[in-house]
Amino acid sequence: MRHFLSLRDFSKDEILDLLKFAADIKKNPRKMLIDKSLAMIFEKNSTRTRMAFELAMTQLGGKALFLSHNDLQLSRGEPVKDTARVIGAMVDFVMLRVNSHKSLEEFASYSKCSVINGLSDLYHPTQVLGDLLTIQEYNKTGKIAFVGDANNMCNSWLIASAILGLDLSVAVPENYKINPEILDFATNMAKSSDAKIELHNDKNKAIKNADVIITDTWISMGQEDEKEKRIKDFSEFIIDKKAMNLANSGAIFLHCLPAYRGFEVSEEIFEAHSEEIFTEAVNRLYVVKAVLCFLDEHRSS
Repeated sequence: MRHFLSLRDFSKDEILDLLKFAADIKKNPRKMLIDKSLAMIFEKNSTRTRMAFELAMTQLGGKALFLSHNDLQLSRGEPVKDTARVIGAMVDFVMLRVNSHKSLEEFASYSKCSVINGLSDLYHPTQVLGDLLTIQEYNKTGKIAFVGDANNMCNSWLIASAILGLDLSVAVPENYKINPEILDFATNMAKSSDAKIELHNDKNKAIKNADVIITDTWISMGQEDEKEKRIKDFSEFIIDKKAMNLANSGAIFLHCLPAYRGFEVSEEIFEAHSEEIFTEAVNRLYVVKAVLCFLDEHRSS
């Protein structure tokens, strides 16, 4: 049985197969998980993740069950392992959107079914798969720039780029440090994959000559008490017209949403690239379908 907790658990060929399948099922919808069931546990609020998983399961012929953390015994102190042993034995898949990646790993270790990361503090793998599918659809093969926080999106992009052999340039403020263990993994993997990974504290250096620019909110859920500090720390990291002019002609801009105009991106740039951004958002549906079908096939084989 396989889980989908991080892209680092998957080979280059497996990731490429997921993207190929996602592209195919987007063009040729079909029901492949008839009468299968998915439980969705949310510790954090969600728009796109819930829509993507619930619709993916329904369109594939299965059923999806939404479980708010506040509605579960977890909110009253039941151990994660006990919840996992019950829910993980009753459904075919469990997706969790959690505050701590350790909770996700513990759940997976006690679950009898495949567990999927819908977002954790360390990784957001389905979002990066959606980004990659979008980049493929726009036929962008050059440098990718990630500008923003050293967060779950940054971590997942480092891993994906290292495994797939991509050219990634990351820019984060000087006082924001990338997880050293994840950076070490990506650096070592890049040696064998021929990936090119650069780290900067200057957004302009990262963006220059890029074909894809990606950013994220500076203030993730649970960081609201740091809002004023983060706005100050990231004041030079907004993606505006001046920044986009440093990228290659025809470069695309992606944002995993929600986007706060005037902070991580200007209104002008967001609207100029809205087609790409909302294609990216909808593509989450198709990569989730690919992940669910991959896990089901692996369990059945």
